[in-house]
Amino acid sequence: MVNPRAYLAEAIATYGLVFFGPLSVILAIASFGEELTTISVLFISLGHGGAIALMVYTFGHVSGAHINPAVTIPMIITRKIGIADGVGYIISQLIGAITAAATLKVILPELGAKVNFATQGGPSDLINNSISSGFLIEAILTFFLVTVIFMVAVHKKASPGWHGFTIGGMVFLIHLIAVPLTGASVNPARTFGPALISGFWEFHWLYWAAPILGGIIAGLIMNYVFVKPAEKEA
Repeated sequence: MVNPRAYLAEAIATYGLVFFGPLSVILAIASFGEELTTISVLFISLGHGGAIALMVYTFGHVSGAHINPAVTIPMIITRKIGIADGVGYIISQLIGAITAAATLKVILPELGAKVNFATQGGPSDLINNSISSGFLIEAILTFFLVTVIFMVAVHKKASPGWHGFTIGGMVFLIHLIAVPLTGASVNPARTFGPALISGFWEFHWLYWAAPILGGIIAGLIMNYVFVKPAEKEA
């Protein structure tokens, strides 16, 4: 059974992501306009990647810093965490996300009203608003996020001390590429909290189903092809 402090760590870490991430979107729009530019995408990518990297270094030794149901579910399936604790992690993540989104609405009611807090409004014009393309993009991106997590934070032979930088770097890359395509969720909690507060639910299912599917596929492959053999060799 995981120490209850781990649940609090997950809530705080997810709060950090959903506070700084959407805030970077709101400030990018306020500073650079509603049309996406190179500068605004870089700003948003740094906001999300930096938040994840810092939260991983801050709480990784307490809870593993999943910060994402699409990470926790593969961890449950591969038995890196128990079912009851996994459910506790996911509930904590959702609570952290909701609280962060509510905080943003209180702090910035006028700015917040100008942008969908979830910042995941569905597949963009760049992919012809295709649901199947958006689903595939979110699934592939989450596949690589969970791949990185398993290989740098779970694998026994991973180089110590680089997990936060590497995971944060992958989140940065994901947002750099996918903000103009799908809004770059790869995290159901990241989408759920702002969606609940803003009342925007369109395409919401996509930002649960695609990341979870991509995460499960990555978790199974990384665990049984790379992680488990390394544990047997140790």
